[in-house]
This record gives sequence, structure tokens and C-alpha cells, in this order.
Amino acid sequence: MSQAKLTLLFDGGCPLCQREVAFLRSRDNLKRILFVDIDSSDYDPELYQDISYRDAMGRIHAIKASGEVLKDVRVFQEAYRLVGLGWIYAPTSLPLLGPLVNEFYRFWAKSRLFFTGRPPLEQLCKSRELDEKS
Repeated sequence: MSQAKLTLLFDGGCPLCQREVAFLRSRDNLKRILFVDIDSSDYDPELYQDISYRDAMGRIHAIKASGEVLKDVRVFQEAYRLVGLGWIYAPTSLPLLGPLVNEFYRFWAKSRLFFTGRPPLEQLCKSRELDEKS
């Protein structure tokens, strides 16, 4: 990995993910975040805490410089904090709002492929396995 404070694994085939990453990159003047496209054919889980393609496609992951793996809304909390916009996600740490946001994210993570017009996760994984064998 790099000297980044956070390595953010994202789905480069997802138009919404691409937009979010473009925004974070534009705000990351100090280059604190390393963005890794898990949809790239050269994504190697062994380099990223053994987070498989399937797991990374199922929900967002990031790895802190300490090696701690973050998932779901915690990824956004940390990424936005690092680019100086932590206040945007600060309310998601509140006892009443946090669980609601996390539940909404879980729904979104399970549905995002459908909503963005992409094949189901199983089909993407099978396609990837075939590509790796050839």
C-alpha cells in the first residue's frame, strides 16, 4: 500500500461511485486518500487486507494506515474528515441518526447494482472468475 492515511476501495464500474471518488479526489489536496478501483482487472485482494472482490463489491471498504478496515458509513465519515468536510457526516455518529443511516446504507449497498443498471453481484463475480482463468 501507500503512505496514504486511508486506502478507499471503490467500484470503478459504478457511475455514482465514480462521481463520489471524483469529488473526494478534487478535495484531497494533501493526497491523504489512495483510491483503488476494485473493478479493475489488476485488483489484488492480497494487497488490501484480503478484501475479496465479492466483499468489496457488496459494501464499501477502506483501510486506515494502521491497517484497521472500515466498512459502510464509517468509510465516508473518515474520507470526508480527511478532506476537511467531516462535518457533513458528523451527524451519522449520533445515537438516533447513526443506526438509521447505517440501515439505509445497507439497503443501498444491496441494491446499488440494480439501481445503476448493472448485472447482479453473482453475475459480476462469475464474469470476473472467467476473466481470471483466461
